[in-house]
Amino acid sequence: MIAYLDTSALLRLVLREPGALEDTIDRLRLQSALSPEEAAIRRRIVTDWLEAVDLVLLQRPIMARASEPFPVALGTLDALHLATALIWSDRTRQKLVMATHDGGLALAARSYGIEVLGA
Repeated sequence: MIAYLDTSALLRLVLREPGALEDTIDRLRLQSALSPEEAAIRRRIVTDWLEAVDLVLLQRPIMARASEPFPVALGTLDALHLATALIWSDRTRQKLVMATHDGGLALAARSYGIEVLGA
């Protein structure tokens, strides 16, 4: 599976904001829902997952697509996120799952048939 991560979702994890996965793992450990060993395994999984993330450079085709109309009104950054996801999916011929906490971006992504997690 390929997932496109809106930076709002990624920053929650990296900056340890409320809702971050690391905080969730720690809370479950403190509530005894996860043993210390299970928590360590989950942390390792998250670390491995983050190491598998590829960055996509902002290039002209993405900016050109972002400047075109979308079915839902989007701000500049959300348009860039959606354009990146659409171009990536088209070029790789793979379906994406988008992770975002932005309701407008989620609605726009769904209008293109992209599965959305987080919003």
